[in-house]
This record gives sequence, structure tokens and C-alpha cells, in this order.
Amino acid sequence: MKNEAIEVSASEDTGLRCANPTYAVDWPILPLEECLDALIDYRGKTPEKTNAGIPLVTAKIIKGGRIEKASEFISKDGYDAWMRRGIPQAGDVVMTTEAPLGEVAQLGKEKIALAQRVVTLRGKLGLLDSTYLLYLLQTEEMQKQLKARASGTTVLGIKQSELRKISVTLPPIDLQRSSASVLAAIDARIDILRETNATLEAIAQALFKSWFVDFDPVRAKQQGREPEGAVQECTSAAEGRMPVVALDTETAALFPDSFEELELGLVPSGWRNLAFTDTVKVIGGGTPKTSMPEYWDGDIPWFSVVDAPATTDVFVIDTTKHISVQGLNNSSTKLLPEGTTIISARGTVGRLALVGREMAMNQSCYGLRGKADDAYFTYFSTYRLVESLKQRSHGSVFDTITTETMKGVFVIYPDTKVIHAFETVLNPVMNRIKANLEQAQTLTALRDTLLPRLISGQLRLPDAEALAEEAGA
Repeated sequence: MKNEAIEVSASEDTGLRCANPTYAVDWPILPLEECLDALIDYRGKTPEKTNAGIPLVTAKIIKGGRIEKASEFISKDGYDAWMRRGIPQAGDVVMTTEAPLGEVAQLGKEKIALAQRVVTLRGKLGLLDSTYLLYLLQTEEMQKQLKARASGTTVLGIKQSELRKISVTLPPIDLQRSSASVLAAIDARIDILRETNATLEAIAQALFKSWFVDFDPVRAKQQGREPEGAVQECTSAAEGRMPVVALDTETAALFPDSFEELELGLVPSGWRNLAFTDTVKVIGGGTPKTSMPEYWDGDIPWFSVVDAPATTDVFVIDTTKHISVQGLNNSSTKLLPEGTTIISARGTVGRLALVGREMAMNQSCYGLRGKADDAYFTYFSTYRLVESLKQRSHGSVFDTITTETMKGVFVIYPDTKVIHAFETVLNPVMNRIKANLEQAQTLTALRDTLLPRLISGQLRLPDAEALAEEAGA
């Protein structure tokens, strides 16, 4: 049988065939266990953890197709004893089996250990490409299979015996590899954008610290030196060169050349000690009635803590849930203008987001608008607020933030002209972060739609490559 959309002869393949109307080509479909060379499962065991050593891959750090930086480790001496069920290899796919279910990522060359609720899958040579499996497991169809075979009331989890039974669609191995290659190229571009954002966010943090924590321009003037450049040169192979933004004479003139003693210690002359709440307008959120369907699925993004971006991405430009104008008008939630800082106040406390487009939010968050009509100064001041609260709690988790909490934190507040200068200097950096995030989200959406269309026969590989190139991958 020859499919017109994909130039591959399905009749050359062997294996168990299942009629599946989803696929234009009748690819073989086999149980997962018949497609693997290895399934490593450390369920039911808890390793002895150390402060350093070999990174422990836990379920909570496998997110969005990637493994985040590990915060737990096991000793090198205890590695072989712990990993006696099998040693993961570069290219293997790790998958969470519970809390959450179905998050996947692919291992690199770094030596790692597996924690509970994580299994390693290795495709059978010549039958199932592991990188293809990585993307296949992220498709809606495979996620539905995992949930259908899962058990549990409060938390869904899947037993190894059930995981082995999920059905895997097997195009020819060359098509698996070429399809996965297109998707991996998109992911590589997303990684570059995220790395660039990490560099840019670090530049922004450094500038805020220089001006408003270390008072470098003030100290330079006090010592009779010229204040140095405001933004250091940032070079990225993919993003080109960020221009040097000099601290020009006009901007330098905004800073005093001396300090005065206030409650918080030495402060630039003319700057003030204020309660954090005296520097911002605090806005509350709300939730439209879930019993009113007309209040939901509209065009207004509705923020909750699950939508909080990675610290380095700064902005939130879309949300998981949306509400309608009716939902907005018939609840306590409010429309937050672009440039508002959101801070989560209950549940997962202290997560931040800078509103990249007009949106509403739930009641577990506060919106903060700078009284100097600023965006970036308030965002980075709030970041410092959270760090201050963490220090006060001596590293333990604080479970709520209230207006009284924020009122109890005092900050050094500069002249508003300095704040406006900070906004101007930082604007190109923050605009780049936002543009990179938007492109990364576009690429992510494209990646998530390509694989089902490729393996279903709805899209030819050259067309997929062209779409990826057009989107900037």
C-alpha cells in the first residue's frame, strides 16, 4: 500500500497490524514491551542522598521534555549498589510514572541516578528509535493511553505491567529517525533561545543590583570617577551582539554623589526608605464561577501559578485557562495591564511573572503596579522582596504572602527620574527576552503538532522541514 502523503511503502514492514483510522498509512502497532531493549524501574526504593555527587533525576525535575538542574544527589561510592537494576545510557528516555504522570525527557552523556517514580526506556535497535519515542510519548494520543491505564484517586500513577501494554505506532525506522531529527532541531533552537534569555535576564539582574543595591554609579561619583557602562556586552552565537549601553552624562547626572545614614544604613542622598507597599499599587484577583460555562473559554488569559514562567523567561504571554468578558465582569478578577508584576501568594508562594499582554488572574496572586509608572523596576524589586522573605524564613518554605507581609519589608526607593532611566536602559534587553519567549512558544506549538501529522501520513517530511525553517528553527 502506498500513501500519497508519505513516500514510504508500508507493505514492506512486518509486525502486528492494527486498523487505526488515525493513520493514513497502516503502520505496525506493537505493545511497548516488545519495542524496548531496556526498561529500568527503581520504583519502591529510596536512595541515601548526599549534598554532592551524582545527580539524582527525580520526577519533579522532568518537565516539558527537559531535565531541569538537579538539587539532589547520591554518592559516587554508592552509585553501583543503587543502580544494580540497570545503568541508564545517553539517548535513553526517562518518564515519570506518577506525580506527575507522563513527563518525559532524553538523557545526555552526564552520569545520573534514577529516583522513584521515574523509569528509563531504551528503544529496540532497528525497531524503535529512542528519540522518536521521546516525541511520541508527548503526543496527545500517547498521553491519553497513559492516563487510561493509570490508577489512583488523588494522584494518577501507572504500574510497570500496564506501561508495558501501551500501543506504539512504528513507522519505518528511517522515517522515525528523520521525523525525530526535525523535532530535535526545533528543540535545539528553543534551547538556544532559552539560554539567550538566561544571559539577558542575568544582565538585567546585574544592572538592577549595580544601581539599586550596590549603588555603583553613586560610589563612582563620590570617588571622582566616571560611572561605567550600564549594560555589558553580551555575545551569543545565535542571537548576535547586544550593544553596549553607556551610562551617558545625562543619566549619570541623575545619581547623587554622596550617601546619608538612614534606618537601612547608608543610602544615596535624597533616596528614601519606604515600605514595599508604598512603592506599588496592589491588585487582587478572582475566579469566575466554574458553574457558569459562559464565563470560561473566552479570549482573556487567566493566570494561575501553573502559568508562572521560568525565572529567566520573565514574561507570561499566555495561560492555560481563559475567561470571557462576562466572566471578567461577574467576578472579582481584574484586567491587568501589560507591565504588571504578578506574585503568587498562596500554594506555591513567591513565583513571579511580568505580564506580557493584558490578562486576568486568580485570587492566589497579587498584581503589582509601580507607583512611578514603571514595569521593570517593580519586577526586580519584587524579586528582591521574595529573596528577603526567604532569608527571614531561614531557608524554610513560607506558605503565604499577604499585604501585611509586603508592608513589613522596607526598600530603598530612588528618585523617580532614576527609575525612568532604568526602564529606558533596560527596555531593549527586556524586549529581546519577550521576543525570544514568543518565538520559543511558537516553535513549541509547531513541534507538538508536527509529529502526529508526520506519523499519520498527513504531512510529508520535506514539508515539515520547511515549516520548521519558516518558524526559525
